[in-house]
Amino acid sequence: MGLSMAIVSITKLLLLMCGLATLLLTRRAPGEKNLLAGTFTPIAVLLALSAFALSLLWTVAPQADALGSLAKYGKLIVIVLMMQLIRDRREAMYALGAFILAQLFLMTSSWMLFVQLPVPWATSNMALTKYAVFSSYLDQGIMSAVLAAVCWHLRELAPGRFGKPLALLVATASLCNVFFVLSGRSGHVVAIALLSMAIMWELPKRYRPVVILLPFLLTLALFFSSTKVRDRLSQVQSEVQSYSSTVQPDTSSGIRLNLWSRAVQAISQHPLVGSGVGSWSTEYNRLQREQNPAHQDIAGNGNPHQEYLMWGVQLGLPGLVMICALMLAILRDTLKMEQPYARAAQSVLLALAVACLFNTSLYDALIGDFFCILIGLLLALGLRTAPDHALATRQSEPSA
Repeated sequence: MGLSMAIVSITKLLLLMCGLATLLLTRRAPGEKNLLAGTFTPIAVLLALSAFALSLLWTVAPQADALGSLAKYGKLIVIVLMMQLIRDRREAMYALGAFILAQLFLMTSSWMLFVQLPVPWATSNMALTKYAVFSSYLDQGIMSAVLAAVCWHLRELAPGRFGKPLALLVATASLCNVFFVLSGRSGHVVAIALLSMAIMWELPKRYRPVVILLPFLLTLALFFSSTKVRDRLSQVQSEVQSYSSTVQPDTSSGIRLNLWSRAVQAISQHPLVGSGVGSWSTEYNRLQREQNPAHQDIAGNGNPHQEYLMWGVQLGLPGLVMICALMLAILRDTLKMEQPYARAAQSVLLALAVACLFNTSLYDALIGDFFCILIGLLLALGLRTAPDHALATRQSEPSA
């Protein structure tokens, strides 16, 4: 956090190499459970990475762009490494605790910026205006929303006498940070989705169909209670209307609509195998030049601000199927877990699915690392928690 991107990238590469070496060289103790056996996530990850690697044979992108994009998707292997290298529930709890403490530090720093306290470690160029600490308010809003969901669903696991109240306090502070401090519309949408799902799970089963209305009711309530949400929603409306009337993608929403239309056009021209890994910038520049010969090319390794379309451009319609299959594989594995762990992991997966509608949340370096690490941690924790331990935990809870 706050370090040079080059240092962070080199460190991540070294960690990945060490993780793979440990995975290959370490011998499991007799009777030790192989967590990967019978799970679907590792298979889906390896298939996705293999498809991207295979598309090097036909990609239209320059070699540097192709290899760079393949490396970006290499972070998916972190999910598998987390599942395999974390040996027991105790290690998983320590790792998740460290992760949550880091996110708590990030969220607290954002609040400090908001109340105009000095935060010398804040390196973002949006620190003083948008209250983002290290990256952008877009990434930080999504991360704060996910932190709130994880703390809520795993509140019973918080250690100490005041662990549960503190978990609830962190969840509340994180949601307030998203809705009343940060301006990221993606974070607002993700938070509304996670809050709706959490409310649905707390309702009796006969009332759960009301979840269809919950997002709209929450949005309406936030529209009148949060100036951040109201201003950003109003801005979306005006930007879309401006784009529809002038077709000038000079706003955030207008740029996205233009990129999405070009992505759909690129997929329609290569529906079976796509244009190959790293091909988005090349395809976008080609399509733009066909309409405007004076178009100034965008840099390589760009993205259309939509993960599903990104996979479709690179791998065709099979790419769309593949990213959905990856998410379904993770969901399938969470169904083997006890309720609190499953709900926490499913909330993170829902956040990823929603965030990918507006951003390339797996392709991007910062938010992509966040999701891969957290999903791997929660899968390791949930799948390594013995059923008898979970049963004892439930029996020790006071009955309602």
